[in-house]
Amino acid sequence: METWSAAVMLFLIMDPLGNLPIFASILRHIEPKKRRKVLIRELLFALAIMMLFLFAGQSILNFLNLRSESVSIAGGIILFLIAIKMIFPQPGGVTGLAAGEEPFIVPMAIPLMAGPSILAALILLANADPLRMVDWSIALASAWGASAVILMFYQVFTRVLGEKGLTAVERLMGMVLVMLSVQMFLDGVGTYLANKG
Repeated sequence: METWSAAVMLFLIMDPLGNLPIFASILRHIEPKKRRKVLIRELLFALAIMMLFLFAGQSILNFLNLRSESVSIAGGIILFLIAIKMIFPQPGGVTGLAAGEEPFIVPMAIPLMAGPSILAALILLANADPLRMVDWSIALASAWGASAVILMFYQVFTRVLGEKGLTAVERLMGMVLVMLSVQMFLDGVGTYLANKG
């Protein structure tokens, strides 16, 4: 996988446009002066967690005695389920925060930014080609940077796109993610069958 392909995949999994309404609803109850500080802190927490999984991915696989194919297949299934939820969103809140409560790591950093699907994808990338960790780091930093910019200007994007626009973009991203997840699943099955044969 090319570095920019990995960056696009990670960006789609992070789903910053899909997270915009949730981030906006959380930040709405925080003092205006503290909003930017809280958002930056949560974004940095998310980056640190994702980098940890990227670099410790191989060790995690070795410790759990997992083959890369199983991670690829499981990652594909998880991404598919996430993509389906993006295309067909479920009603109800997902934050789990009381009104006015300031978030700390949960739910903004985890699971909204650094959710199970992105962590599985990072382990998969690290295991697929351990010699390209610099490339994967660049891909992750690029995807995180683009997501951070969108989320930092959440008020502008919400105003420009509107609720219907955000929904349309999220569903479009969901469609692309469905294709990526199916490819990841097929790659895992193909590798497993090739190694078994």
